[in-house]
Amino acid sequence: MSRAALLVLADGRFPAGGHAHSGGAEPAVTAGRIKDAATLENFCRGRLHTAGLVAAGLAAAAAAGCDPLLLDDAADARTPVPALRQVARRLGRQMMRAARAAWPSDALDALAAARPRGAHQPVVLGLAARSAGLTALDAAYAVAYESISGPATAAVRLLSLDPFDATAVLAHLAADLDQVAVQGTEAALRVPTEGVDVLPAASAPLLDITAEQHAAWPVRLFAS
Repeated sequence: MSRAALLVLADGRFPAGGHAHSGGAEPAVTAGRIKDAATLENFCRGRLHTAGLVAAGLAAAAAAGCDPLLLDDAADARTPVPALRQVARRLGRQMMRAARAAWPSDALDALAAARPRGAHQPVVLGLAARSAGLTALDAAYAVAYESISGPATAAVRLLSLDPFDATAVLAHLAADLDQVAVQGTEAALRVPTEGVDVLPAASAPLLDITAEQHAAWPVRLFAS
């Protein structure tokens, strides 16, 4: 295992397409639910414990060696909104391109062949982590961190928020991030004996609703 690979995978400059997505922050800013660092922190905490937790479980399971096709179906079941399923697969396709360039493996090639339109991003990220020699917990950390770093970065552009304040938000959520990564990993390690239904299925209805609305906007800064 090379822990340095985790730094590459979690780097915001890793060319996996995440920079074009706000993780729901753009519609939240427009609706006035995010207007400063304090409300951004509340938004990110909620997203981390819902969408972030679901993603952490899926990524950890893929990194632990669970069947990625079963996990992809489980991700579909946990993503009821068409707009978010499309985003997840689009990001998964981009993540697949970057991962196969960085850490080529038969497992990544097989998933790419089975899901030519893209598998869900957390599943691809978990498989990339496994190909890079990382652990299930590493994968959970990477995807959970991404679930809050995306909105925090987007808020800097959307609100002209001070980047130092946005970074402070991420620092304040460190304990929550630890909790979510461990919780997602613990569930993932039970999949071989209990099946994919044991994975987290936390919901965030407001994120779902605003994702559908945002997808219909004629003009927007971010793809989601």
